[in-house]
Amino acid sequence: MTTTARARQRLAQRVIDELRTQIESGKLQAGDQLPTEPQLEAAFDVSRTVVREAIADLRAAGLVKPVQGKGVFVSETSARSGLLLTPVEVKSIPETLELLEFRMAAEGEAAAIAAYRRTAEQEAAIAAANRKMALLIEQGLSTVEADYEFHMAIAAATNNRFYVDVLRHFGARTIPRGQFPTLPEANDRAYLEKVHAEHAEILTAIADQDPERARQAMRAHMLASQRRYRLLAELQAQ
Repeated sequence: MTTTARARQRLAQRVIDELRTQIESGKLQAGDQLPTEPQLEAAFDVSRTVVREAIADLRAAGLVKPVQGKGVFVSETSARSGLLLTPVEVKSIPETLELLEFRMAAEGEAAAIAAYRRTAEQEAAIAAANRKMALLIEQGLSTVEADYEFHMAIAAATNNRFYVDVLRHFGARTIPRGQFPTLPEANDRAYLEKVHAEHAEILTAIADQDPERARQAMRAHMLASQRRYRLLAELQAQ
């Protein structure tokens, strides 16, 4: 990550932390409209790009939602969140490995639960996210959002709000290449197609309502990511 990108990320995190605090404290309540982009730029003395990155992160966490032609509002789900966790940053490969280790345990079980609880609509949402990722790979565009949507759709298919809350808390940070966009693999088509194929294995197991196969497919997906980032850590240490 370049120095400019790191600086922008720090500024965005400052905006995220303040708005999240206002939402969780009740100062901003469900249905309240956030200040406009120009107002946020002035309040935090940051650029429009920083404001948009912060809003995108809060949206991914399920705390705010945009309404076409009206603005950005605090979401209804933010008031019902079951977990009030402190903001988290994933700033290094060792921290990424820790997050992947946690995700392997949490999301492995989520996939298994989703396999026997998912509705037809929830299965369709998982499949739609995976199709979206395939299309973005084909177009050479960023797949981070679609990747996150895939994992969020699985969490939703558990029909257990705590799985959803945890993934919303971490937001798109759960997708490591989104945190390290300058790494070679971030835009490597062969790598992205492998990730997509791993997702397809998870989807198939959930569609077949096979909890153990879904669990193992998700664990294999996380283990593959761990191996990739351990190798990167070793290369960086040389």
